[in-house]
Amino acid sequence: MVKTTLVLMDELKDYVNQSAKIRRMVDRGELMPIVRGVYETNSNIPGYYLAPIIYGPSYLSFEFALAYYSLIPEAVYHFTSATFEKKKTKQYNTPYGTFTYRDVPSDVYPLGIVLHSENGYGFQMASPEKAICDQLYKISPVKNRSELESLLFEDLRIDRVDFLRLNMTALYEIASRYQTQNHKLLKAYVKRSVKNGSSNQSNA
Repeated sequence: MVKTTLVLMDELKDYVNQSAKIRRMVDRGELMPIVRGVYETNSNIPGYYLAPIIYGPSYLSFEFALAYYSLIPEAVYHFTSATFEKKKTKQYNTPYGTFTYRDVPSDVYPLGIVLHSENGYGFQMASPEKAICDQLYKISPVKNRSELESLLFEDLRIDRVDFLRLNMTALYEIASRYQTQNHKLLKAYVKRSVKNGSSNQSNA
C-alpha cells in the first residue's frame, strides 16, 4: 500500500517523534521509500503499479507497454510512461526500478488509454495501438515504407502476425492525430494492409 508522509504522520500521531519512527520503519524494511514523501509497504509488488504515483498525470507506454502486451520479445524492466507538456524527460531511480517519463503531443495524450486494476492497485496504460504510435513518436523519422517495416519488424522486433492482429481501425485513427513522418507512413501501411487483407478474404 502506498502511503505519504502526511498519512504516516497521522497514523503515528501517538508517537512523540513521528519522523524518527518513520526512519526506523524504513531501516527495518517496513516502509520502502519511493520518491520524496511517498512510501510503499509491500516490497514485492511489480514496479509498474507505482508508475502513476511517482509522476503524473501519466500512463505506461512505449517499450514497457509493448512488452506487457508481448508485442516485442524482450522483457522490459525499465518502466516507461507518457506525459504531456512537461517539456523534458524525467527519470527516477527507486528500489522498484527505474521510471522514465517523456512527453507525447497534448492532443493525443487522452487517446487509447486503458485503465487496469491488479491486486488493489490501479494504473493506466496505452492500448497496444497507442503504445506503437507513442513509440514511433520518439524515434527519428524514417524515409519510406520499407524503412518503416524494418523499424517495426526488425529493430523493434514486433511480430508481423501479431501486428496484423491489432485493431487496424484504432491504429489508423490514433496515428492520424500525430503530425510526424513516421505516423504518415504508418497510416499508409495500415491502409495497405487492410486492403490486402480484404482482398485475400474476398479471394478465399
